[in-house]
Amino acid sequence: MRDVEWTPEARELADLELLLSGAFAPLTGFLGHDDLHAVAERGTLADGTPWPAPVTLHLPEEAAPGDEVTLLDPEGVPLAVLTVTERGHDGLAAGPVRGLGAAEHGPFARLRRTPAEVRELLGDRPALVVTMRGPLDDPALTEVSAVAKELDAVVVLLPLSYGEPGPAVVRAALKAKDRLPEATLVVSVPLAPREEPELDLELREHVATAYGAAEHLAGPEPVSIPGPPHRRGLVVFFTGLSGSGKSTIARGLRDALLELGTRTVTHLDGDVVRALLSKGLTFSKADRDLNIRRIGFVATEAARHGGLAICAPIAPYAATRAEVREMVESVGADFLLIHVATPLEECERRDRKGLYAKARAGLIPEFTGVSDPYEEPDDADLVIDTTHISIEAAVSQVLGALRSGGWVR
Repeated sequence: MRDVEWTPEARELADLELLLSGAFAPLTGFLGHDDLHAVAERGTLADGTPWPAPVTLHLPEEAAPGDEVTLLDPEGVPLAVLTVTERGHDGLAAGPVRGLGAAEHGPFARLRRTPAEVRELLGDRPALVVTMRGPLDDPALTEVSAVAKELDAVVVLLPLSYGEPGPAVVRAALKAKDRLPEATLVVSVPLAPREEPELDLELREHVATAYGAAEHLAGPEPVSIPGPPHRRGLVVFFTGLSGSGKSTIARGLRDALLELGTRTVTHLDGDVVRALLSKGLTFSKADRDLNIRRIGFVATEAARHGGLAICAPIAPYAATRAEVREMVESVGADFLLIHVATPLEECERRDRKGLYAKARAGLIPEFTGVSDPYEEPDDADLVIDTTHISIEAAVSQVLGALRSGGWVR
């Protein structure tokens, strides 16, 4: 038996995540020849269990039956171990998978939940599960609300977040949530589409059932999803305490993107902005909010025309961060919020500018983290603590999120 490492293709990684989460139950691994033949012929597994579509994995030639293959995400993080039970001449491999940890790559990771977690949240309440590959138009929203009322059910929106349209589908679900009953849940599910619409619909039905559906509605096919992420504007917005490392990560990200040369980059560093764009503003709450709005306005204008803007202010208040997100998304651009969550004690230990010492001495009034609050975001798309990792590793995490979301090729 040999140990082999392998990074599957995007579609295979999506299927792997659903295998590990239980959304593909009763499957516990990738299908072999007999199961694939039965699925194609009868719509069942070889043992007669109903199953609608192939779930396959290609491996390199050196992986043989009996080997254990560690499956990695695009950034090299181990996700699972596959015990190879079968190899085919076409490169396909079959066998059970064992998870090594939750998938953390890709945007909207905070919205991922396993079927078991959703069922626990639902308790005894019935669920109306809506699978989405595109936005819900007004007639669809009306139908969802009516059926939920009839069933006295909790609405569970499952945006199928695979591939380039994925982030836009999730955003469409979050917007739809605002027009649906208050208890509505949004759960991001990376279900890759199947080529045959009938099989795709059957697989969506299966996943909906796994998430507790008493009733399943398949949302309409995409009609107005924006263009691919690498062509859309994007604002990467870092927030965190002074000394957390956000500005250094932002500069590292800027440099990495400039080296790639695939995006037009605008870098709005907090200190530089205060010296120019927001010169004369104080550190009162009103002026700090105005500072963030000005940064948001400039970033939005860069993103409006397809650019990628990087911002790294402290941005301590949740409401103002939400204003900037709305500002950006209102022009059809994307917004990625990154919380550099280095603890106050570590930030104060670093204190390269001596600001915390001055704040403790009362020389700087309304200082975030000392005499003024920092409202930690609960909607961050990525959270990084730089206490025990290098700046290079932190930048790599951000680049990984940009690549997974399709914003950078």
